Amino acid sequence: MATENDHAESVRALRQLRRMRTFYAGGAILWAVSAVSAGWDAPGSRQMWVSAVFLVVFAALLAMTAFWLRRQQAGHSAEPAHHAAPRRPAWRRHANA
Repeated sequence: MATENDHAESVRALRQLRRMRTFYAGGAILWAVSAVSAGWDAPGSRQMWVSAVFLVVFAALLAMTAFWLRRQQAGHSAEPAHHAAPRRPAWRRHANA
């Protein structure tokens, strides 16, 4: 059974993966636009190839982050939201005598 600290770290890790996924998606879009723009102005130029390499790097980082996030979410889907005890006791019914 995971400790409470492990669960909190796992939630933080998922939050960080979501932030990084957004960042990498933005980077991939930026470098795709840059590669298309450089390719339109000067096809085969060094600037176009550098933009294309950065596009591949950001796309690979985005794919890995999405894979890790999906794997982490699949492992946590069966766990309860939190491990605290209920705040009020359950009603106990007594059998009639």
